[in-house]
Order: sequence, then structure tokens, then C-alpha cells
Amino acid sequence: MTPEPLVLLEIADDVARITLNRPQRHNSLVPELVVALNGALAEVRKHNPAALVLAGVGRSFSTGGDVTAFHAVPRGKRRAYAETLVGGLHEAILALLDMPMPVIARVHGPVTGGSLGLVLASDLVAISSSAFIAPYYVDVGFSPDGGWTALLPERIGAARAREIQLLNLHISAEAAVAYGIATKAVTAEHIDHVIDGWVEKLKTDTPGSVRATRALLLPTALRMEIAGKLRREFDCFLDQIESDEADAGMAKFLAVA
Repeated sequence: MTPEPLVLLEIADDVARITLNRPQRHNSLVPELVVALNGALAEVRKHNPAALVLAGVGRSFSTGGDVTAFHAVPRGKRRAYAETLVGGLHEAILALLDMPMPVIARVHGPVTGGSLGLVLASDLVAISSSAFIAPYYVDVGFSPDGGWTALLPERIGAARAREIQLLNLHISAEAAVAYGIATKAVTAEHIDHVIDGWVEKLKTDTPGSVRATRALLLPTALRMEIAGKLRREFDCFLDQIESDEADAGMAKFLAVA
């Protein structure tokens, strides 16, 4: 039997829809998924639709790197595994930021770990009122990736970003909107209605004006700064992943998960 693709891509009616499709693992990230995601983003770029909607199948948007899969990689090989996974995730974040069309994130369940970067790289975020965002790095023994230090502090303030990450706090949907991480919190039943409304409006916008707006909101200097900070996250993650702390932290996390 042919396995289900880890990322679904649909382009129709001037709208692209990319859907993470690993529901049995809460759309947690593995190298094969981020490779497929980057392939889908490249295809969207070729078609240049009016909008891109990013979503996930199942109960969660995405719970970040798959800790079970990470822990199954033997010591000594985890750095190479992380190079593909985290490097690919950061590539996807930058690709989303570089898109000429607006990006909409449909967040219907938990967003944990590096998957937050996919949300932070979006222009509009509809979040289910039951969803939440959490880091988990200090519990698992990982170093932050996916923009938790590269993108989040500028969005919500450095002090709040420190508190959330060092104490591993959960950000509710309402707080995500108040902090500026999400655009609108709605019930799960209404999330698609909200997104459909945004999509229809974006399809009537002037394409040149949209491109100019996105480019001005992300000037070259800022884009280079973000890329540099993501590189720093990448390097720190690689240094931490082979440590005794990370090994023990993953084992402890999986024992209680």
C-alpha cells in the first residue's frame, strides 16, 4: 500500500492550500515532512496564487519535532538528523516570509516547539479557541529552534518571550491574539468561515500592491537579521542535541507524555 503523503498541496481558484498530513503523530516534524513541505512551498511560488493557506490534518496543527523519532536516532547520529530537520524547518520559515502572496495559518490545535515558526511566518492567523502554544524546550532538553528566539521576542517583547520559554508556559488562543501572534480566535466550527472570508478579500486585492506591502513589511536588513538569528538557533540546537542533557530530557519527556 502506498503511504499517504506527509504534505498535501492543492492549488485551485487562485488559492494554494498546504496541509501537514501526519495526524497519527499530531503532525510532528520529521525530516521527510519538512523536505515535502519545502517542495510544496517551491511549487506554490511557481504558481503565485492570491493567497496560501497553511493547515494540519487531525487534532493538532503541529507539535514540533517528533521527540520519539529523535530519541530513536542513535547517539552520534542525532546531529546529522537535526541538520536536515531543523535546517529544513528554517528553510520553510524563510520561504514563507519570502512569499509574494499573503500566508494564512489555520491553527486548530496545539502548536509546540519549532512549528511555531510556521505560524510566526504567516501574515494572518486564525486560531481555534481551544488551541494553545507552548515551547517545551527546557523540559525536553532541546535548544530553541523555529524562531522562538529569532522571531518571537520582536513580536511579543523580550521579557515575555523569556518568561514563556524559561518557565515553559502555555499561551492560550486569547493570549496569542492579545500578544499579536494570532489575528483572530474563533470556535473550531467557525475557523474555516473566517479563513474563507480572508481569502475572498485577498483575491480582490491588487497583486502589485500586495507584493509591495509584503516587501516593505520585511525589508532586506530585517530579513537578513532573521536569517542570522535562525542560523544561531540552528547552531545551538546542533550543539545541544548530542548532549547527555538532551538524551535524559527526551527519555523523561517520553516517559510521561
